[in-house]
Amino acid sequence: MSSASRIELLSPRLANQIAAGEVVERPASVIKELLENSLDSGARRIDVEVEQGGVKLLKVRDDGSGIAADDLPLALARHATSKIRDLEDLERVMSLGFRGEALASISSVARLTLTSRTRDAQQAWQVETEGRDMAPRVQPAAHPVGTSVEVRDLFFNTPARRKFLKTEKTEFDHLQEVIRRLALARFDVGFHLRHNGKSILSLHEAPDDVSRARRVGAVCGPGFLEQALPIEIERNGLRLWGWVGLPTFSRSQADLQYFFVNGRAVRDKLVAHAVRQAYRDVLFNGRHPTFVLFLELDPTGVDVNVHPTKHEVRFRDGRMVHDFLYGTLHRALADVRPDDQVAAPAATAEIIRPTGQQAGEFGPQGEMRLSAAVLEQPLAPPASSPSGSGSGAGYQYQYTPRPTPPVATGEAREVYREFFSPLPNAEPAPLPEGERDIPPLGYALAQLKGIYILAENAHGLVLVDMHAAHERIMYERLKIAMASEGLSGQPLLVPESLALSQREADCAEEHAQWFQRLGFELQRLGPESLAIRQIPALLKQAEANRLVQDVLADLMEYGTSDRIQAHLNELLGTMACHGAVRANRRLAIPEMNGLLRDMENTERSGQCNHGRPTWTQMGLDDLDKLFLRGR
Repeated sequence: MSSASRIELLSPRLANQIAAGEVVERPASVIKELLENSLDSGARRIDVEVEQGGVKLLKVRDDGSGIAADDLPLALARHATSKIRDLEDLERVMSLGFRGEALASISSVARLTLTSRTRDAQQAWQVETEGRDMAPRVQPAAHPVGTSVEVRDLFFNTPARRKFLKTEKTEFDHLQEVIRRLALARFDVGFHLRHNGKSILSLHEAPDDVSRARRVGAVCGPGFLEQALPIEIERNGLRLWGWVGLPTFSRSQADLQYFFVNGRAVRDKLVAHAVRQAYRDVLFNGRHPTFVLFLELDPTGVDVNVHPTKHEVRFRDGRMVHDFLYGTLHRALADVRPDDQVAAPAATAEIIRPTGQQAGEFGPQGEMRLSAAVLEQPLAPPASSPSGSGSGAGYQYQYTPRPTPPVATGEAREVYREFFSPLPNAEPAPLPEGERDIPPLGYALAQLKGIYILAENAHGLVLVDMHAAHERIMYERLKIAMASEGLSGQPLLVPESLALSQREADCAEEHAQWFQRLGFELQRLGPESLAIRQIPALLKQAEANRLVQDVLADLMEYGTSDRIQAHLNELLGTMACHGAVRANRRLAIPEMNGLLRDMENTERSGQCNHGRPTWTQMGLDDLDKLFLRGR
């Protein structure tokens, strides 16, 4: 710094323009600040008029409480606000805008006119200001109870800033997204938007569940509600409600994700991580989940004053919030069964209230703790009997016998029987038509190309990817086994030798206890060789060499044992993939039905371990359209 430099106070105009650089980035930034002020004033209807994407004109009119005439000049001054008085108020902020900088910043880079009238005032008053002249001018005006703010010629006095604006369409898209977010945050307020004289949005108040769902459909599209789960749960002073999209409704971009904390739309890293973790087992790589979620908690438990635009928040107990979000969403997605997806659209479904007692509870780190009832369930069934009917995980079923082609009785059947319930000794008599209780995925008809199972249910045709479905079932059983007591191992009659690099052999030796938990017993034979003496009993038909190499590759990538715990499910997924029934293996009708029953009783059975769908439904209406029936 030069010795001639002196410290001087900034002029009010320059100070406001610097503040505007933080708050006012584009027309969308302006509309956000103005709408938040309207909502804080108790408005029940807000009308927004926009010209040229908001650059030429932004006008917001509300029916809120209004501003007193004496307060109008202060409304345009920096650090002037009616929403906080002292530090205690700042720690319990419930209003959306409270910094007292928005109007001052906007007026420094645009021509602003504010007209307002309170309920007890005889007439309205208007204040005007321009960027060049910060002295406000107050005069009488005609206006109903409420406030109108008109912002013209944004950045007219800062041409450098104006050059950074995008096309009219792009700026209006950003502006419209702000209104959509606030419309989702406040169902009790009507929002109406016009652009260049054309009506774009007309959202009326939504006081009940039906009208709220209608507004969500208007903002997010009707397809979202059809593929979303309503959710509501309250625990430890935290309440989460809203809608979460099914994994099959994922998107290539994170453009349908709305999260609100005490009515404030936020983009928070902790929240994003919790949601991503909840979807990790069911979402295809590179896809993004969809959700509209509302988190409510004590205002003292969250700091909203960590960013000038208030897009980010800081939770006082971030771990508790993270575990609550992860546990709730994880359980909600796990509880989805085929009958939920077949029976009725999610928009009309009953609200899901996950509880830890259904299948487990969530520990302090968000890890699932299985209940005693779950832990007592058998993980591997006893040996199969040679009969011709089937069941899945103890789920008895009946089906109409039909001639079936001969199937392989060797490795294919034995691999499958190893993981599913035994076949009963006698076929149950088929029930008369109309009296049969048809399960959600129906009854198997045939196998196509050794890959797909064709089944018939009450709604039409069901197609199942048998490998993907079996892989999910295997994966969930492995997770239960790991959560209870680790995986039991089965010694090999003849140990298998495995040639590796020295680095891989060292890694295997370093993580010997983890391999033991996975059901392996490895012995170091030399600098670059191992002996496999035991493998998991559930996977005795898998290729031991390849399986160990794949698990080692994961361990090498994740590095340390601390990271192994975080990725243990991914390791189990690799093991399940190896153990699942392979394509081109013929299954008998009873075995196909056994797989369908197990899918109906398995968590997350709608997706394989990699997030791909395991089954799809083609209703009679779809088939009729395909063949032009009824036209």
